Amino acid sequence: MNKVWLITGASSGFGRAIAEAALAEGDVVVGAVRRTEALDDLVAAHPDQVEALRLDVGDTSAAEAAVRDILARHGRIDVLVNNAGRTHVGAFEETTEQELRELFDVHVFGPAALTRAVLPHMRERRSGAIVQMSSMGGQMSFAGFSLYSGTKFALEGMSEGLADEVAEFGIKVLIVEPGAFRTSLFAADRAGASPDSGLYPKVSRTRGFVSGGDGSQSGDPAKAAAAIVAALQAEKTPLRLPLGDDAVTAVLGHLDQVREDVAAWEKTTRATAFDD
Repeated sequence: MNKVWLITGASSGFGRAIAEAALAEGDVVVGAVRRTEALDDLVAAHPDQVEALRLDVGDTSAAEAAVRDILARHGRIDVLVNNAGRTHVGAFEETTEQELRELFDVHVFGPAALTRAVLPHMRERRSGAIVQMSSMGGQMSFAGFSLYSGTKFALEGMSEGLADEVAEFGIKVLIVEPGAFRTSLFAADRAGASPDSGLYPKVSRTRGFVSGGDGSQSGDPAKAAAAIVAALQAEKTPLRLPLGDDAVTAVLGHLDQVREDVAAWEKTTRATAFDD
Protein backbone atom coordinates (compact mmCIF):
# COMPACT_ATOMS: atom_id res chain seq x y z
CA MET A 1 0.00 0.00 0.00
CA ASN A 2 1.33 3.43 -0.92
CA LYS A 3 2.17 5.71 1.99
CA VAL A 4 0.75 9.09 2.95
CA TRP A 5 3.41 11.65 3.89
CA LEU A 6 2.87 14.91 5.78
CA ILE A 7 5.89 17.12 5.07
CA THR A 8 6.28 20.59 6.55
CA GLY A 9 8.27 23.18 4.63
CA ALA A 10 7.67 21.15 1.47
CA SER A 11 8.07 24.01 -1.01
CA SER A 12 11.87 24.06 -1.16
CA GLY A 13 15.12 22.52 0.02
CA PHE A 14 14.96 19.24 1.87
CA GLY A 15 11.17 19.36 2.07
CA ARG A 16 10.81 19.54 -1.71
CA ALA A 17 13.48 16.87 -2.25
CA ILE A 18 11.83 14.48 0.22
CA ALA A 19 8.45 15.12 -1.39
CA GLU A 20 9.85 14.28 -4.83
CA ALA A 21 11.49 11.11 -3.48
CA ALA A 22 8.18 10.02 -1.94
CA LEU A 23 6.34 10.73 -5.20
CA ALA A 24 8.86 8.60 -7.08
CA GLU A 25 7.86 5.74 -4.76
CA GLY A 26 4.24 6.23 -5.82
CA ASP A 27 3.25 7.70 -2.46
CA VAL A 28 0.89 10.56 -1.59
CA VAL A 29 2.34 13.82 -0.25
CA VAL A 30 0.55 16.46 1.77
CA GLY A 31 2.86 19.45 1.71
CA ALA A 32 2.37 21.83 4.62
CA VAL A 33 3.46 25.34 3.67
CA ARG A 34 2.66 28.90 4.64
CA ARG A 35 1.89 29.80 1.02
CA THR A 36 0.12 27.03 -0.89
CA GLU A 37 0.90 28.63 -4.24
CA ALA A 38 4.54 27.66 -3.66
CA LEU A 39 3.47 24.07 -4.39
CA ASP A 40 1.37 24.83 -7.48
CA ASP A 41 3.92 23.31 -9.84
CA LEU A 42 4.20 20.08 -7.87
CA VAL A 43 0.42 19.77 -7.56
CA ALA A 44 0.03 20.39 -11.31
CA ALA A 45 2.63 17.74 -12.14
CA HIS A 46 1.14 15.15 -9.72
CA PRO A 47 -2.53 16.08 -9.24
CA ASP A 48 -3.45 12.65 -7.83
CA GLN A 49 -0.50 12.47 -5.44
CA VAL A 50 0.12 15.97 -4.05
CA GLU A 51 -1.95 18.28 -1.89
CA ALA A 52 -0.92 21.66 -0.55
CA LEU A 53 -1.96 22.43 3.02
CA ARG A 54 -1.70 25.95 4.43
CA LEU A 55 0.00 25.68 7.81
CA ASP A 56 2.27 27.89 9.86
CA VAL A 57 4.28 25.43 11.96
CA GLY A 58 4.87 28.10 14.58
CA ASP A 59 1.10 28.22 15.21
CA THR A 60 0.89 25.13 17.41
CA SER A 61 -2.86 25.52 17.89
CA ALA A 62 -3.39 24.58 14.22
CA ALA A 63 -1.63 21.20 14.40
CA GLU A 64 -4.52 19.00 15.56
CA ALA A 65 -6.99 20.43 13.05
CA ALA A 66 -4.50 19.94 10.21
CA VAL A 67 -3.94 16.30 11.15
CA ARG A 68 -7.69 15.65 11.55
CA ASP A 69 -8.26 17.11 8.09
CA ILE A 70 -5.66 14.84 6.49
CA LEU A 71 -6.97 11.76 8.29
CA ALA A 72 -10.52 12.56 7.18
CA ARG A 73 -9.44 12.71 3.53
CA HIS A 74 -6.77 10.02 3.38
CA GLY A 75 -7.52 7.75 6.31
CA ARG A 76 -3.96 7.69 7.60
CA ILE A 77 -0.61 9.43 7.92
CA ASP A 78 2.29 7.03 7.50
CA VAL A 79 5.21 9.45 7.67
CA LEU A 80 5.44 12.84 9.37
CA VAL A 81 8.46 14.89 8.30
CA ASN A 82 9.09 17.86 10.58
CA ASN A 83 11.24 19.79 8.15
CA ALA A 84 10.19 23.45 8.32
CA GLY A 85 12.88 25.65 9.77
CA ARG A 86 15.42 28.38 9.23
CA THR A 87 18.94 29.20 10.25
CA HIS A 88 20.00 31.95 12.62
CA VAL A 89 23.42 33.47 13.20
CA GLY A 90 24.35 35.55 16.20
CA ALA A 91 26.42 35.60 19.34
CA PHE A 92 24.71 34.27 22.45
CA GLU A 93 24.93 37.70 24.06
CA GLU A 94 23.50 39.47 21.03
CA THR A 95 20.48 37.22 20.42
CA THR A 96 17.27 38.49 21.98
CA GLU A 97 14.76 36.44 23.92
CA GLN A 98 12.17 37.10 21.21
CA GLU A 99 14.50 35.73 18.51
CA LEU A 100 15.16 32.65 20.63
CA ARG A 101 11.46 32.07 21.29
CA GLU A 102 10.68 32.33 17.57
CA LEU A 103 13.36 29.73 16.79
CA PHE A 104 11.95 27.39 19.44
CA ASP A 105 8.43 27.84 18.03
CA VAL A 106 9.54 26.61 14.60
CA HIS A 107 12.15 24.02 15.57
CA VAL A 108 10.72 22.58 18.80
CA PHE A 109 7.15 23.53 19.72
CA GLY A 110 5.82 23.20 16.16
CA PRO A 111 7.28 19.72 15.58
CA ALA A 112 6.17 18.67 19.07
CA ALA A 113 2.57 19.72 18.37
CA LEU A 114 2.40 17.88 15.05
CA THR A 115 4.04 14.80 16.56
CA ARG A 116 1.53 14.71 19.43
CA ALA A 117 -1.28 15.08 16.91
CA VAL A 118 -0.23 12.10 14.76
CA LEU A 119 0.77 9.73 17.56
CA PRO A 120 -2.71 8.47 18.58
CA HIS A 121 -3.41 7.47 14.99
CA MET A 122 0.01 5.81 14.55
CA ARG A 123 -0.31 3.98 17.87
CA GLU A 124 -3.72 2.64 16.89
CA ARG A 125 -2.36 1.35 13.58
CA ARG A 126 0.89 0.21 15.24
CA SER A 127 2.94 1.67 12.42
CA GLY A 128 4.32 4.96 11.23
CA ALA A 129 7.46 7.04 11.08
CA ILE A 130 8.42 10.47 12.39
CA VAL A 131 11.34 12.20 10.68
CA GLN A 132 12.87 15.07 12.61
CA MET A 133 15.03 17.30 10.42
CA SER A 134 17.76 18.43 12.77
CA SER A 135 21.29 19.45 11.77
CA MET A 136 24.85 18.52 12.52
CA GLY A 137 24.31 21.51 14.81
CA GLY A 138 22.03 19.27 16.85
CA GLN A 139 25.08 17.24 17.91
CA MET A 140 27.71 19.95 18.22
CA SER A 141 27.97 23.71 17.95
CA PHE A 142 30.35 26.61 17.44
CA ALA A 143 30.46 30.40 17.56
CA GLY A 144 27.48 32.05 15.95
CA PHE A 145 25.19 29.05 16.10
CA SER A 146 24.76 28.74 19.87
CA LEU A 147 21.05 29.59 19.92
CA TYR A 148 20.21 27.78 16.67
CA SER A 149 21.92 24.67 18.01
CA GLY A 150 20.06 25.05 21.28
CA THR A 151 16.79 24.45 19.44
CA LYS A 152 18.22 21.48 17.55
CA PHE A 153 19.70 19.95 20.71
CA ALA A 154 16.23 20.25 22.25
CA LEU A 155 14.61 18.59 19.23
CA GLU A 156 17.10 15.72 19.36
CA GLY A 157 16.74 15.10 23.10
CA MET A 158 12.98 15.14 22.78
CA SER A 159 13.12 12.77 19.82
CA GLU A 160 15.49 10.30 21.48
CA GLY A 161 13.12 9.89 24.40
CA LEU A 162 10.17 9.70 22.01
CA ALA A 163 11.84 6.90 20.05
CA ASP A 164 12.12 4.80 23.20
CA GLU A 165 8.47 5.42 24.07
CA VAL A 166 6.95 4.51 20.71
CA ALA A 167 9.15 1.65 19.49
CA GLU A 168 6.87 -0.97 21.02
CA PHE A 169 4.01 0.42 18.91
CA GLY A 170 5.89 -0.12 15.66
CA ILE A 171 6.62 3.60 15.20
CA LYS A 172 10.03 4.67 13.93
CA VAL A 173 11.79 7.93 14.80
CA LEU A 174 14.59 9.16 12.54
CA ILE A 175 16.69 12.21 13.45
CA VAL A 176 18.39 13.64 10.35
CA GLU A 177 21.55 15.71 10.84
CA PRO A 178 22.58 17.38 7.56
CA GLY A 179 25.70 19.40 7.03
CA ALA A 180 25.89 22.06 4.30
CA PHE A 181 23.48 21.21 1.49
CA ARG A 182 22.47 23.33 -1.47
CA THR A 183 19.13 24.45 -0.08
CA SER A 184 17.82 27.98 0.50
CA LEU A 185 18.74 27.85 4.21
CA PHE A 186 21.57 30.37 3.75
CA ALA A 187 19.66 32.58 1.30
CA ALA A 188 19.65 36.26 2.22
CA ASP A 189 15.88 36.32 2.71
CA ARG A 190 15.88 33.14 4.83
CA ALA A 191 18.94 33.37 7.07
CA GLY A 192 18.14 35.17 10.30
CA ALA A 193 20.85 37.18 12.01
CA SER A 194 21.16 39.17 15.20
CA PRO A 195 22.87 42.59 14.99
CA ASP A 196 26.65 42.22 14.89
CA SER A 197 28.34 44.18 17.67
CA GLY A 198 31.78 43.22 16.42
CA LEU A 199 32.71 42.01 19.90
CA TYR A 200 33.01 38.38 18.82
CA PRO A 201 35.39 37.84 15.87
CA LYS A 202 34.54 34.14 15.58
CA VAL A 203 30.86 35.00 15.19
CA SER A 204 31.72 37.52 12.48
CA ARG A 205 33.58 34.79 10.60
CA THR A 206 30.54 32.54 10.88
CA ARG A 207 28.38 35.33 9.47
CA GLY A 208 30.71 35.56 6.50
CA PHE A 209 30.55 31.81 5.96
CA VAL A 210 26.74 31.88 5.95
CA SER A 211 26.29 35.01 3.83
CA GLY A 212 28.76 33.80 1.23
CA GLY A 213 27.76 30.17 1.27
CA ASP A 214 24.38 30.16 -0.45
CA GLY A 215 24.49 28.15 -3.67
CA SER A 216 27.99 26.78 -3.17
CA GLN A 217 27.27 24.03 -0.64
CA SER A 218 28.50 20.61 -1.73
CA GLY A 219 25.50 18.62 -0.49
CA ASP A 220 22.85 17.45 -2.97
CA PRO A 221 19.33 17.53 -1.41
CA ALA A 222 18.10 14.79 -3.79
CA LYS A 223 20.80 12.41 -2.54
CA ALA A 224 19.93 13.36 1.04
CA ALA A 225 16.27 12.56 0.39
CA ALA A 226 17.21 9.19 -1.13
CA ALA A 227 19.25 8.36 1.99
CA ILE A 228 16.31 9.29 4.23
CA VAL A 229 13.91 7.07 2.28
CA ALA A 230 16.43 4.21 2.37
CA ALA A 231 16.86 4.59 6.15
CA LEU A 232 13.09 4.48 6.69
CA GLN A 233 12.79 1.37 4.52
CA ALA A 234 15.64 -0.43 6.27
CA GLU A 235 14.79 -3.30 8.61
CA LYS A 236 16.67 -1.43 11.36
CA THR A 237 16.20 2.30 10.92
CA PRO A 238 18.94 4.28 12.70
CA LEU A 239 17.97 6.81 15.33
CA ARG A 240 20.40 9.36 13.89
CA LEU A 241 21.43 9.92 10.28
CA PRO A 242 24.18 12.53 9.75
CA LEU A 243 24.27 13.53 6.09
CA GLY A 244 27.24 14.86 4.15
CA ASP A 245 30.97 14.41 4.55
CA ASP A 246 31.17 17.55 6.69
CA ALA A 247 28.42 16.38 9.03
CA VAL A 248 29.83 12.88 9.50
CA THR A 249 33.31 14.28 10.19
CA ALA A 250 31.99 16.91 12.62
CA VAL A 251 29.74 14.51 14.54
CA LEU A 252 32.41 11.81 14.87
CA GLY A 253 34.97 14.43 15.93
CA HIS A 254 32.59 15.80 18.53
CA LEU A 255 31.91 12.34 19.93
CA ASP A 256 35.66 11.74 20.20
CA GLN A 257 36.02 15.02 22.11
CA VAL A 258 33.21 14.10 24.49
CA ARG A 259 34.83 10.70 25.16
CA GLU A 260 38.19 12.39 25.74
CA ASP A 261 36.70 14.84 28.24
CA VAL A 262 34.83 12.12 30.12
CA ALA A 263 37.86 9.81 30.24
CA ALA A 264 40.19 12.57 31.47
CA TRP A 265 37.99 13.20 34.51
CA GLU A 266 36.58 9.71 34.94
CA LYS A 267 38.41 8.86 38.17
CA THR A 268 37.24 12.08 39.83
CA THR A 269 33.67 11.99 38.53
CA ARG A 270 33.06 8.35 39.45
CA ALA A 271 34.24 8.98 43.01
CA THR A 272 31.32 11.21 43.98
CA ALA A 273 29.24 8.74 46.04
CA PHE A 274 28.77 8.92 49.81
CA ASP A 275 31.54 7.19 51.78
CA ASP A 276 29.31 4.52 53.38
